[in-house]
Amino acid sequence: MQQNYLTVSSLTRQIKRLIDDEPVLQNVWIRAEISNFKKHSRGHMYFTLKDENSRIQSVMFAGSNRFLKFLPENGMNVLVRGDVSVYEPHGQYQFYVKEMQPDGIGNLYLAYEELKKKLEIKGYFSEERKKPIPAVPSSIAVITSRTGAAVRDILTTLKRRYPAVKITLLPVLVQGPGAAPSVARAIRQAGEAGMFDVIIAGRGGGSIEELWAFNEEIVADAIFDSPVPVISAVGHETDVTISDFTADLRAPTPTAAAELAVPDVKELEERIRGLKMRAVRAAGEQTARLRERLSRLDQSYAFRYPGKLISQKEQELDRLMDSLQKGTTRLVQSKRESLKFAQRSLRQAHPRHRIHREADSLKRMHERFKAAASDFQKSKEETLQRQLFKLDVLSPLKMMERGYSLAYDSSGSLLKSTEQAQEDDPVTIRLEDGLLYGKITGKKEDKIQFSKRGEENE
Repeated sequence: MQQNYLTVSSLTRQIKRLIDDEPVLQNVWIRAEISNFKKHSRGHMYFTLKDENSRIQSVMFAGSNRFLKFLPENGMNVLVRGDVSVYEPHGQYQFYVKEMQPDGIGNLYLAYEELKKKLEIKGYFSEERKKPIPAVPSSIAVITSRTGAAVRDILTTLKRRYPAVKITLLPVLVQGPGAAPSVARAIRQAGEAGMFDVIIAGRGGGSIEELWAFNEEIVADAIFDSPVPVISAVGHETDVTISDFTADLRAPTPTAAAELAVPDVKELEERIRGLKMRAVRAAGEQTARLRERLSRLDQSYAFRYPGKLISQKEQELDRLMDSLQKGTTRLVQSKRESLKFAQRSLRQAHPRHRIHREADSLKRMHERFKAAASDFQKSKEETLQRQLFKLDVLSPLKMMERGYSLAYDSSGSLLKSTEQAQEDDPVTIRLEDGLLYGKITGKKEDKIQFSKRGEENE
């Protein structure tokens, strides 16, 4: 019996596929301690995750670790998220880390991810529902702390870029237990006021705990329900909050939010100057074209000799009137002729004429049928007479008139040969006028025979 063998590579590959297809082993959160940490020159991080009983080899590629705000160290407790898979060349399973946070704030990140998934399912992050930011707003509500660098950066940038805009500061708490309700309440008040074109909500950078007010569901609900477009301006470029996903526009910093909210007055002035120059140039070109057209009209025959032009037009009008009258007369005459022709055709097509024609045709067909029937009857009568004549000629009774008779045996069968009768057999002879009964007293063969027609032949 032949046995099928697997290679080590194919076996390892099958194990890898089984692990990769197992949902429980994908997108897993692990709390562990880092050991044997090494950062490769290409930016990849290799380390071991362990607890008091087990350990697993792990890797965090440069594409995932470039957003880390700290450098992992041996002995550091971390909370990591990633997938379990198999490194085929060594045939060992390992953990591929996609996200890492210090264990002290791991619960916050778990809550962040959970709320993010919930709001994404509800459609809070959908691009279709996001409102456009007005190109030139007249009034802006700034929702942030009264103190701090963020409010100064926003106000300074707004005034520098577009001094005409009206700015209303709605001071709120941006960190601490009451921060989220404070921010949400200000966003709702700004939307209900009906006097703002844009809302800027945010704060400066900080730790995840300090930014947590903008990761609360109550703030996301207020942004989602706001009738006024909201620009989220929380922290630095690497800080991403739930408010950033929900807002109509995310700015990487508070300063950038101000730049996105209003146009640069210098750029507007430059655009206005350009539009003014284009308008003046277009007006000049239009004026030149109109002057040229006016000049052509002024030199035209109609303006130089209006009386002659009117006389020509009157003459042309007379000609057209005559042509119209003649054309109308011809058209009326043509229509009358067409009407007469149609009337004649209608009379000819009247059902009465057709009935007469069909009646004449039927009468002729009837006469032809009678003649044909008479000829057929005569032909059949002649044929019948010929057949009767033949039948009379062939009748046995005619033969008896010429002296012939018919002989029958005792059973009534016609005797056609001497062999059919014996001596002393009774016999019946039919003559023209009756029957004779007798007996065979003898028989003699003779060469004389009768044809089928009763004629004597030798």
